[in-house]
Amino acid sequence: MVRIGNASGSYGDRFSAVHEMLTGGPLDVLTGDYLAELTMLILGRDRLKDPSLGYARTFLKQLETGLGEALDRGVKIVSNAGGLNPSGLAQAIHDLSGKLGLHPKIAYVEGDDLLARSDELGLGQPLTANAYLGAWGIAEALRAGADMVVTGRVTDASVIVGPAAAHHGWKRTQYDELAGAVVAGHVIECGCQATGGNYAFFTELHDFGRPGFPIAEIHADGSSVITKHDNTGGAVTIDTVKAQLLYEITGARYAGPDVTTRLDTIELVADGTDRVRISGVRGEAPPPTYKVSLNSVGGFRNEVDFVLTGLQLEQKAELVQRQLEQALAKRPAELKWTLAWTEKPNAESEQEASVFLKCAVKDPDPKVVGRAFSSAAVELALASYPGFHVTVPPGDGSPYGVFRAGYVDIHEVEHVVVLPDGSRRAIEPAAETRPLEPVQDIRPPMPLPQLASSGRMRTREVPLGRIAGARSGDKGGDANVGVWVRDEKTWRWLAHTLTTELFKTLLPETRPLTVHRYLLPNLWAVNFVVEGLLGEGVAAQARFDPQAKALGEWLRSRYVDVPEVLL
Repeated sequence: MVRIGNASGSYGDRFSAVHEMLTGGPLDVLTGDYLAELTMLILGRDRLKDPSLGYARTFLKQLETGLGEALDRGVKIVSNAGGLNPSGLAQAIHDLSGKLGLHPKIAYVEGDDLLARSDELGLGQPLTANAYLGAWGIAEALRAGADMVVTGRVTDASVIVGPAAAHHGWKRTQYDELAGAVVAGHVIECGCQATGGNYAFFTELHDFGRPGFPIAEIHADGSSVITKHDNTGGAVTIDTVKAQLLYEITGARYAGPDVTTRLDTIELVADGTDRVRISGVRGEAPPPTYKVSLNSVGGFRNEVDFVLTGLQLEQKAELVQRQLEQALAKRPAELKWTLAWTEKPNAESEQEASVFLKCAVKDPDPKVVGRAFSSAAVELALASYPGFHVTVPPGDGSPYGVFRAGYVDIHEVEHVVVLPDGSRRAIEPAAETRPLEPVQDIRPPMPLPQLASSGRMRTREVPLGRIAGARSGDKGGDANVGVWVRDEKTWRWLAHTLTTELFKTLLPETRPLTVHRYLLPNLWAVNFVVEGLLGEGVAAQARFDPQAKALGEWLRSRYVDVPEVLL
């Protein structure tokens, strides 16, 4: 097997993780995922200021101590930290190596950047346009002897799949093996989320202060064991792995540029302390298109949070809304009020007697949402509701981003790896493809039988989280919520009870939106995808929780009638 550890799940993850993973125990490969939709926007703005930038500079700083350690230990490093400028990062690593007296063999993967052709490809005129490439450029670089491979926008799992494919010599049509590696990659690419981070049942973990980063031991048949270094915090259990498997997915088919992975075939079993074995994964030919990440500057935004305290809160809110809107010389293109009811009657502290009224504005013109908006809000300080104050005085407007996904034919993208000797090799697109379609034959389990003599089950109204875990996240402007339970009896209840209708009832914000429900019986899980909940993506900050990170926890806090036999 090949032992692959991951030291970064996002731009800004634990800085010391690279050193911790390299020195914590044996590894063959160390990976790092630095890219997300918001990161691509940040890097795009960096590149506008300085064309030599556009990569994750944190990664370069981590290499100041990590590069020599990796070379001494024979650990390969693979990362997508190249962002919008993988060649620039490769050159920066070369320069750093010279200063450190090191001589790594550096390769990089490019071809994902479609910005120069975005109009021609029907993608408009965004700030960034990057196709999600696959793992074969990485694999080619490692086979050519590279010590380090940096890429632009590849799928998150590709930094794990590439080393596994190179190590085991897989062919491009070995879909089951590739799918197994995709699943392992999906589990570890978000770092500590596989070892207890963001885990619904976190109070069950005995050592959760500083969770260790995850490792995947990937075997030649595509099966894997998820684990972590000894003497690190957190835990690797079936449920921590299952929670991450449900993160940012849709249905049973999980499409990628190299393989479409069947999530309904995953088998999980415990394999000892902090070890979970993944097997049985099946794969199919990939779709005939690449997904493209498109980021644009949508305009400018600003906001102010009014604090309302004590009595007549609704009347106070109505007054300040009317006053502010009348005071604006020009109404912004988007003006949204949100009232968060957090007060307690007869409260013993002023904070508990208060609610927060947010006014968020957006407009293409920075002047409309800048000083004109801020001044209108501040000028109400002595002329509005009793007890007027704001959390932070509003300032100038700031730009916000818009994300959307595009799709292009795989033959329109030139996937290229530049090897350590400077030679360039083109990676051909998949020779066999299959259009992506939902899996139609997944059936719910038998319902839970009636257990009482009266023919009705005795139930108790409790939070759903008493018996179910959840993990949620963003998919562009959509959000997903994966809900799972921990035994077959409860699964039979969940599959028949947590319908789309009940989901919308429990989360009223989703009622006007389209919600898709997918069953994953092998994981005892139901996944919901809510279209449009996040507006134009995380950078647009369309809602209180712009990445839907806590949407699952909100769902778990809602009360439902649960059979007492399950409690």
